[in-house]
Amino acid sequence: MRDPRVIVLGAGFGGLELSTLLSEAFGDRVELTLIDRADSFVFGFSKLDVMFGRQPPEAVRFPYRRFLRPGVRFLQETVTAIDPEEHRVTTDRATYEGDVLVVALGADYDVAATPGLAEAGHEFYSVAGAESLRGVLPRFTNGRAVIGVAATPFKCPPAPSETALLLHDYLTARGVRRSCEIDLVLPFQVPIPPSPATSRALLAAFAERGIRFVPGRSVRSLDPARRVAVLDDSSELPFDLFLGVPVHRVPEVVEKSGMCEEGWIPVDPRTLATRFPGVYAIGDVTGIDVAKAGVFAEAAARVVAQILIAEYQGGEKPPPFAGAGSCYVEFGGNRVGRVDVDFLSGDHPTGSFEGPSEALALEKGEFGSSRKVRWFGPVGGLPSPAP
Repeated sequence: MRDPRVIVLGAGFGGLELSTLLSEAFGDRVELTLIDRADSFVFGFSKLDVMFGRQPPEAVRFPYRRFLRPGVRFLQETVTAIDPEEHRVTTDRATYEGDVLVVALGADYDVAATPGLAEAGHEFYSVAGAESLRGVLPRFTNGRAVIGVAATPFKCPPAPSETALLLHDYLTARGVRRSCEIDLVLPFQVPIPPSPATSRALLAAFAERGIRFVPGRSVRSLDPARRVAVLDDSSELPFDLFLGVPVHRVPEVVEKSGMCEEGWIPVDPRTLATRFPGVYAIGDVTGIDVAKAGVFAEAAARVVAQILIAEYQGGEKPPPFAGAGSCYVEFGGNRVGRVDVDFLSGDHPTGSFEGPSEALALEKGEFGSSRKVRWFGPVGGLPSPAP
């Protein structure tokens, strides 16, 4: 069998790890085309660092020109059409075909799906949104801040809770916390449903800091004139500052590809294979019943890589995708907790919890640093461009 021609759409956790593993296995014998519309990678958790002024925006961006791997070419292009039957991808510059197609384009944010959000609120899930709020937050000195989720599913379920706790710290450090109220609106009855221990710890942290938790509700709209958030039960919350998690959806090009059912790409949960032979989907773009978070996309990429290595080089196929991973949870005060969640091996998702500590804050830092080095090389400088 000849060496594989692979097209990977999306250079997030999943796309970067898959490309790295296939390059390590095949060297320059693989013909792997990695396509992303952005010019750099940003860890999801870094958006909070930018938003609260803990890191400048330029410090959290890792240019894709640093992603240099044998057999891999990165193309900064926008995907305009996907033909899963022919393994053909069209971009704003060219058309590409491969033996294997992996869709890892993530989820897009539909701000317009929540009336009033663009006019009266701020979304904080995109890099642009975080950078914008970096300039907005210093002007908030009194009143009510509402952090609200528009719909499920949404990326990184702990992030709204982290935002509430970090906002408390931010306002406290500025000496204005006594003049401010913080409400957190979540569509879950508890902050982290798979892990009761994590939820208890977060609820205790909210109570200690005077953060009001509104469970089991989502934000339907904002009224810019009256400055109120309308929830899905038609109740209203007044706000002076609204931080929103917008509706998530697959990218439009994926929706038009014919791959989706009920809004997401269905896959075999064991192999991440779609119904189209030779086509896989990993990460947030899928309808698989795991959290939409980078660590799960990375784990899915490992399974797909091992499947392709076994197919083209021989050997045993890997165990099925386990749907297990760890998420770090910011509690403020330079203390971080960790929830270890298993979504697929049992009858229902389960999660264990390690309480917040400075040691786990260091562990979270190492989690990010290890991937920076693995994907982009040593922090000390840029590698020379490939000839």
